[in-house]
Parts: sequence; structure tokens; C-alpha cells
Amino acid sequence: QVQLVESGGGLAQAGGSLRLSCAASGRTSSINRIGWYRQAPGKQREFIAQITSSDSTDYADPVKGRFTISKDKAKNTVYLQMTSLNTEDTAVYFCNALLWTREFWGPGTQVTVSS
Repeated sequence: QVQLVESGGGLAQAGGSLRLSCAASGRTSSINRIGWYRQAPGKQREFIAQITSSDSTDYADPVKGRFTISKDKAKNTVYLQMTSLNTEDTAVYFCNALLWTREFWGPGTQVTVSS
């Protein structure tokens, strides 16, 4: 089992920045990768970025060059640095961990970008 808690969401102005954190606990040594997803009102949840146990990263096209995923192994925390925010980034952001074939989700954190 893995528990995930997101933090760092809030209100930002267009063009601004926010940093989200995903703190993991439990069987963190067995995590294959941690990803960030988001869900805007009336839309499906979509993939944003991921980082693997070997530190390989991947990003969705809408956030490439603006968002950066990183991790602090000692703190069992994954970060999502978001820059050049725009109103289309408004969504609930979720952290997701993959342990072999099982997935775990955090409760999410709201990000609202005002114009």
C-alpha cells in the first residue's frame, strides 16, 4: 500500500508559477513511477507528467517547457513546478503512484489560474 498527499495548490495569476508537492508514505521503495494528472470541470482526467524510479521523465504536450517534475528521494516527495500558468491549467491536480500493476491516487489539490 502507498498513501499519497498532494499540497501546494491555490490561486495564481496567468503567467505566474506554483509548485505542487506529492508526499508518499508506505511501500515507497516499491514505487515504479509517480505521475501527475489533472481534471478540469466537465473534462476527463488527463496525464500531465511522470517520473520513474530511474528518474526518467515524460510530459504531456500542453505542459512541455512549462512544467517540471522532480523528486526528493530522502523526503519521498515528488514535485511539479508549474510556470507560465494560463487559465487552461485550472484543474484539480492528482498524484498517482504505480506499484507493479497497482495504482494509488491522492485526494487532489485545486489549482485555479485567473486571467
